[in-house]
Amino acid sequence: MSVRKRKQRESWGAVRKLPSGRYQASYTGPDGNRYAAPSTFDGMTDARGWLARKQIEVLDGEWQAHTAAEPSRSRPSTTTLGAYGREWVETRTNRNGEPLRDRTRVEYLRLLATALEPLADLRMSALTPDMIRAWYSGMVKSGRKTLAARAYGLLKSILSTAVTDGRIKSNPCMIRGAQNATTGRKVEPPTATELAKITAAMPERLQAAVLLAAWVGARYGELTELRRKDVTMIDDAAGAVVLVSIARAVTHVTGEGYIVGMPKSAAGVRVVPVPPNIAPALTRHLEQHVAHSPDALLFPAADGVSHLPQSSLVKHYYPARQAAGRPDMPWHALRHFGATRAAQAGATLKELQARLGHSTVSAAMRYQHTAGRDFDLARRMALLDT
Repeated sequence: MSVRKRKQRESWGAVRKLPSGRYQASYTGPDGNRYAAPSTFDGMTDARGWLARKQIEVLDGEWQAHTAAEPSRSRPSTTTLGAYGREWVETRTNRNGEPLRDRTRVEYLRLLATALEPLADLRMSALTPDMIRAWYSGMVKSGRKTLAARAYGLLKSILSTAVTDGRIKSNPCMIRGAQNATTGRKVEPPTATELAKITAAMPERLQAAVLLAAWVGARYGELTELRRKDVTMIDDAAGAVVLVSIARAVTHVTGEGYIVGMPKSAAGVRVVPVPPNIAPALTRHLEQHVAHSPDALLFPAADGVSHLPQSSLVKHYYPARQAAGRPDMPWHALRHFGATRAAQAGATLKELQARLGHSTVSAAMRYQHTAGRDFDLARRMALLDT
């Protein structure tokens, strides 16, 4: 008998389990439109009970369309932001349905434990726009504008999911443009002369790293995962061309060590022709500083086999940029140099996007400091100073 009752209830309406573990109920009304419960439920039984009440309303002729959200019969969520946020990070997936990358997961947990710590012990249902605004304002006034933007973006995403899960009724994050805030400091790429001085001031085993970061536009994680097998030479109609294949990247995750995976996005997998003016330096580096194994790292740590820590690189890079008169310039500015050179050489936005491994044209545009042709483009980049 109980089995028949369960089947009868399930034959009217639908109940689905959300990623959060809660249940959502919905049904098709007499007017042919689909209606969902105004909040989610802790268990399947509660969801079915709500559907049963709606079915009775329909059968008794008392049903009315949901012109507004029904008063919630559930108590306000007692879950704290910190607890829900940690659960959100561990179960979050990207647009392709894949778990968060290790570096992203660790970064989100770090933000929850630091920038968002003042809000972590508060119930999500107790958070108000005023509270969020006061927290954000305090972050900005303390000079941590970029950190505030990143933390606010994470907070807004977490609370948006909480609304979908029925934990809260609305998202209290209402500060326009807060997650897009920047420090306003513009990254200025080096000039050709400054780049030459930086390269010369670096140890010989790291000079090619500077050149590849600047002329090929490899990100740090991509650069330090490059191996001998990723560099090939082909004969083109106009002469020999050195190609660098960027198919992987390495990240260091606190407590977990170095993790090798895909580049930052699918578009990051690319083959980039090396401008001929730096090809000889790259060839010499392979001959003098890289082991003969195809899997040998181009720029290993001091032991010759491990990945190069960023701290080891900057120990040499900071004095080198000082010697070039550019103590302000982060390592990432070298990538801006390559984008600028490609733009000056006539690269279209699509070509620039492909060369830098960006998934969107707008991302590629941020690297332009001046405003099938890859081989020619690489050659033209090298000719700009002649």
